[in-house]
Parts: sequence; structure tokens; C-alpha cells
Amino acid sequence: MKSLKKYSIPFTGLKLGKHLFEYDIQDDFFDEFEYSLVKKATLHCEIELDKQETMLILNFKIDGTIETTCDRCLKPLPIQLDITEQQIAKFSDEEIDEDEEIITLGKNDHEIDVAGLIYEYINVAVPFISICGEGNNSVCDKEMLDKLKSLSANGEQSEQADPRWDALRNMNK
Repeated sequence: MKSLKKYSIPFTGLKLGKHLFEYDIQDDFFDEFEYSLVKKATLHCEIELDKQETMLILNFKIDGTIETTCDRCLKPLPIQLDITEQQIAKFSDEEIDEDEEIITLGKNDHEIDVAGLIYEYINVAVPFISICGEGNNSVCDKEMLDKLKSLSANGEQSEQADPRWDALRNMNK
């Protein structure tokens, strides 16, 4: 987690107004998070921090490429990301309802950690299903698809009905 320290923005010394912070996000960023969906990435993150008297407004712009695997053939699959998000952080000693998507900063807080937010925005942008040929020009690995087809065909043929289950199947009839 020490490598994520650079993603903490100290806001106490900043003047009121807008400030720009830039980060290059590589593979080592995702190594810090256990069970990360993303393992390889080349991303650029710009954060525009608008400091006001009672709150911070963080505007995130993340773009670049992540590498995932095709769900059909397991071939490495690059995916282009273009993410725009906004986060509000209010200065308050009281906790704000969990329903609101607002970060609460106390009077003792002097910096805001944006690593978790960046990680969350990237993972939410990863497609639920990634398949070669959908959205890009690459085609699934034919050799792998043939191998999977031969394995699944053999599995169906070798599976025989177990006579012990026949009595249970007839109970609902």
C-alpha cells in the first residue's frame, strides 16, 4: 500500500479554486489490490480538484487501455476506456447518510486518498462480458475454440445415465 501513497492529495495548503493533479496508472497500481479484475493497464488519470469553503469537488477523467481476457477463448484482449466521474467531499464533523454519495472530511483530515476511487471507477468500467470480435477487429483464437469444442463433445458422450437416479426422477411424475 506504500506505492498508493502518491494518490493522496493534501488539500489543506491549497488555495480556493481549481487545481489539476495527473497520474499515470500502470500494472503496479492494480497489484496493490487483491483479486483485481484488471492486471495490466496503461491509463492516464486527470483529477480537477475544485476547493471551496465547505467542500471539495473532484472531477475524474481516466482514459487509456486495460488488458483483460476473452471470455470465450482466453486470448488477451485490450479494451479502451474513457471514464468521466465526479465525487464530492464535504467538510463536516457529522456523518452524512450512507445513501448520499458524498465523502465526509473531518476537521482533522488534511488529505484525501483517491486511489480507491480511481480503482473503483476503472473496475466498474470493465465490461461484464469480454469477447473477441465485439467492438474490435480481433477474432477469437480458433485453435482454442476447437480444443474447447472437442473437450465438451467428449464430456457429453462419456456421461451415461446412472440407474440409481431413475427412481428419484420418477417421483415427481
